[in-house]
Amino acid sequence: MLDASGVLMKSIQEAIRIERLSKTFNNGRKALDEIDLRVEAGEMVALIGASGSGKSTLLRHIAGFTPSDAQPSQISILGRPIQQNGRIVREVRSIRRDIGFVFQQFNLVNRLSVETNVLVGALARLAWWRRLTGLFPRAERALSMAALNEVGIGEHARERAANLSGGQQQRAALARALVQRARIVLADEPIASLDPESSRRVMDMLRTLNVEHQLTVLVSLHQVDIAMQYCPRTVALRRGKVVYDGPSAALSPALLKKLYGDDARELLDEAHDKTHDKTHIESHDGADANHALHNTVPTAAAQDSAPPSRRYAFALNPAHSN
Repeated sequence: MLDASGVLMKSIQEAIRIERLSKTFNNGRKALDEIDLRVEAGEMVALIGASGSGKSTLLRHIAGFTPSDAQPSQISILGRPIQQNGRIVREVRSIRRDIGFVFQQFNLVNRLSVETNVLVGALARLAWWRRLTGLFPRAERALSMAALNEVGIGEHARERAANLSGGQQQRAALARALVQRARIVLADEPIASLDPESSRRVMDMLRTLNVEHQLTVLVSLHQVDIAMQYCPRTVALRRGKVVYDGPSAALSPALLKKLYGDDARELLDEAHDKTHDKTHIESHDGADANHALHNTVPTAAAQDSAPPSRRYAFALNPAHSN
């Protein structure tokens, strides 16, 4: 099964392999510039960068949603090419079954029940007539309920998705990835529009998927402190290029300033009182939004006593042009 060089084993151990990936938009802007990246199976990796750095664009290419520039390049998922030289392969749907994509804006159908939204993850392996009629087997419904219970929203299974808070909708999206039986989770700024408590719950769930379910997780973030807390490894993008790939613990303010210049402020969200900001924060699980805003920014004393990985406040409402 293996050749003498062990090439096959190496390809299996790599969940994501990217070689010479570039993307140029119609307006001539280079969104991605010769990206080379490897993510091993079972890793939890943060993808950071200021707005417009290429994070979302990179994730969409990995998932096979968008083709790259027509030049020598390749993206492989678990050893299978999903696009090559600017062309998405014919087998993209089959390969994409192994990828659970978590969108910033949840990507749920509001008028459907939470359970039905989660069951969508099972569609690819069902008979065509079940996909058309929405008649899911009992085993799939049991799997859906188990996933919803695991993410902590099983009691909302019969409710319309529109009735859930943002944090609950994002957890439903993670439950959908479990039902899909994905092996890789790509999360595109999953906490960008959430309050701190909901953000913590979503990140805790991503870590659970990684640790307990052995899923590979690549998550894009604006908040460096969250990357340091949850992801052992961070890949930093700037203007479509990888400018750092290494331990998250090494991402000091000084290093970020060196990598990003003034843009580092967007990532660090250096502590200052935002109590009077007009930034809208979504109320989490029935809690008062003003209370959430008040508790987002630690006092100076709290900052000094906090461990290094927790000394930066959440970015409340960063721009999302990328």
